[in-house]
Amino acid sequence: MLDFHSHILPEIDDGAQSVEESVVMLKMLKEQGVKTIALTSHYIAMDESPDAFLQRREQAYEILKAELEKEADEMPKLLLGAEVYYYPNICKMDELSKLTLSDTGLLLLEMPMAPWGEYTIKEITDLVNSTNIQVVIAHIERAIKYQKKDTIQRLIDNGVLMQVNASFFITKSTRRKALKMLKNDQIHFIGSDCHNVKYRPPKIDEALSIIENKFSKEFVNEFIANQNSYLVK
Repeated sequence: MLDFHSHILPEIDDGAQSVEESVVMLKMLKEQGVKTIALTSHYIAMDESPDAFLQRREQAYEILKAELEKEADEMPKLLLGAEVYYYPNICKMDELSKLTLSDTGLLLLEMPMAPWGEYTIKEITDLVNSTNIQVVIAHIERAIKYQKKDTIQRLIDNGVLMQVNASFFITKSTRRKALKMLKNDQIHFIGSDCHNVKYRPPKIDEALSIIENKFSKEFVNEFIANQNSYLVK
């Protein structure tokens, strides 16, 4: 099982505020059956350069690794990435590929919670079609209500992948929409988007249980296999 979206690295963004909290979240995900976790700390270009962010990320990762060496049990595999906030002309960022998830070429892109115009849609699809970057839009469920009816499918048809949070399935008011999108192949990744252990803990297992109850165990296994296939560039 894969958690494609998390804020587990300590003291780097609004996620884990200590390495101890990071370890607790990792243990929670392990107990839920998660084998691989994408560490996707927030990156905002207006705040710092990619290299400055990567340096901070590496420092946080080294602190976490040192703490994990004290643990007797094996933890899930960790992949370093980022949740990159979109801005106009992002495709011109020379170092954008450095922010992809490990060596997968997958870029988790956080989009504005507002209508996306034709320029924005073209820029996203151009990233996919003219570079080695595979765009994954983060928690797409947050932005759907702002878009035209066909926007999400247009992006998917042009090779853009979609990630949703586990809460999309868990929350009763959005569950029906989540299951419909999943059935229609409009969801490619599920992430916990966990930030802490109290208010935003990881709940991947709960989401997958809901999916299994609606469809089948075989359906869930196929979805998990499809997620994992994207990790191989």
